[in-house]
Amino acid sequence: MMSYDCRTLAERDQGIAAAVEAVKSGQLVVFPTGTMYGLGADAFDEDAVAELRRLKDHGRDVASPVMVGSQQTLDGLVLVLPQAARELVEAYWPGELSVIVEHAPSLAWDIGDTDGTFLVRQPLHPVALELLRETGPMVVVGASLPGKTPPTTADEAQEQLGSAVSVYLEGGPGGDPVPSTIVDCAEEPPMLLRAGALSLDTLRTVVPELVESD
Repeated sequence: MMSYDCRTLAERDQGIAAAVEAVKSGQLVVFPTGTMYGLGADAFDEDAVAELRRLKDHGRDVASPVMVGSQQTLDGLVLVLPQAARELVEAYWPGELSVIVEHAPSLAWDIGDTDGTFLVRQPLHPVALELLRETGPMVVVGASLPGKTPPTTADEAQEQLGSAVSVYLEGGPGGDPVPSTIVDCAEEPPMLLRAGALSLDTLRTVVPELVESD
């Protein structure tokens, strides 16, 4: 178990390198995402994702959210990206927008019972972006145990998760606690499922046909 203070350039470089190696070795890492500290695993490593679900006490009915380092990475996970999704991510990524889209059926991953869809976001944090651009897609959930307070620093996450995580990347206190906005772009018309950091009116300036869930 290793911890790095990514607020210093030397430790940031060392920490991201260690985290990349850990992820590629099937281990779990904690890192800042902008809105929270995330607990992450390689999205294509079934054992690592299963361990992440075990720590969070998530069943297969709880779909595992995915984070990517670029829109180009998202393009590689789908057969066709719906126009509404493309317009939204071009406008608000990286940032506090999560979209639900259909993944390519050929993908060799197991992120839960998702009926062929997945929730994906590109986070707005330099450490997260640098890590994700090296690792590729990661399943990322909040870095807290069930029933525990979400950590605002990597040190607080370490108090909860301990040696279950191989690498902790400290980026200082977490940012705005407002959750990301979620838009289901696998539906037609696209549907706002959660109005978080971005309001319905804001999103409709990009996708006017967006509707609100009941």
